[in-house]
Amino acid sequence: MKIAVVTGEHGFREKDFDAVFKSMEGIDFLREDLDIFVDDPNQKDYETVVFYNFHRPYPTEAQAETILGLTERGQGIVILHHAILAFPEWEVFSDMCGITERADFDYFPKQTFHVHVSDPTHSITAGLSDWEMGDETYTMQSAGDDSTILLTTTHPESMDVLGWSREYGKSRVFCLQSGHDNVTYSNPNFREVLRRGIVWCAGVNV
Repeated sequence: MKIAVVTGEHGFREKDFDAVFKSMEGIDFLREDLDIFVDDPNQKDYETVVFYNFHRPYPTEAQAETILGLTERGQGIVILHHAILAFPEWEVFSDMCGITERADFDYFPKQTFHVHVSDPTHSITAGLSDWEMGDETYTMQSAGDDSTILLTTTHPESMDVLGWSREYGKSRVFCLQSGHDNVTYSNPNFREVLRRGIVWCAGVNV
């Protein structure tokens, strides 16, 4: 499976982050900045595109056209960690995330919390047990009833919903609030959920 990982406007440890995708057997990834991705001649070939960018407040015309093109073609979309906060004033991306208000948020680094598998029937979470994880958390509006809620937490300094799936246009979309640094990157449950989300969004059996 060939995927693109789109970044930009937010720092991270590239080696640690790339190790997450290198650990995924059968997945070939290319990480590139959003503006490079806009001009990528192979853009249509990626089965899933993982967004890990933090552009604000609106996309450029070219960026918007590129993102909408994914949904028109039905390519899978994963919106990971701070990408949930990207383009807060762009209604299209809010609809993709399933959260209407994304500009009003706070963040709390170095939290430890319990992750609850709220839907054990979905292929992204089937067979997984609850786990403890360290990560940066956000307090903001959570995804609602128009999304399939997969992972939740009761941590007081986190949004209630950590992982959810939905559809936008012809695309499957998986949103995961987790993914700040190597404390999270190295967590095997985080890696497995992200891998399954990538595969599910591509329409392939997990």
